Amino acid sequence: MPFHLQVISQQPPGGRCTLYARYAAELSSCFGAALDIVYTDCRDAHGAGFPSLLLNGMALQPGDGVILSPHDLVTALAGFNPAPDLLQRLQTIEDKLLQEA
Repeated sequence: MPFHLQVISQQPPGGRCTLYARYAAELSSCFGAALDIVYTDCRDAHGAGFPSLLLNGMALQPGDGVILSPHDLVTALAGFNPAPDLLQRLQTIEDKLLQEA
């Protein structure tokens, strides 16, 4: 198993929590990585509370300071040799969620 993903989410999940969970599910599928979703009342975006996506225990940080993008994730996973189409797959997830809103 190359790495461990953890999503920290509120319950029920809001927009970013849902997006991060969908990103993580795709990454788990692509890489065979372990995935946990933890529900909490603690708000601490990109830290130890919701909404956060952790890679091996470290909260990933959005390039724009607000929301993780597909580019942020592909950059964070560069050392794990992501598939060439990963960026597009993550972008599709983001686009679908925006259409649902």
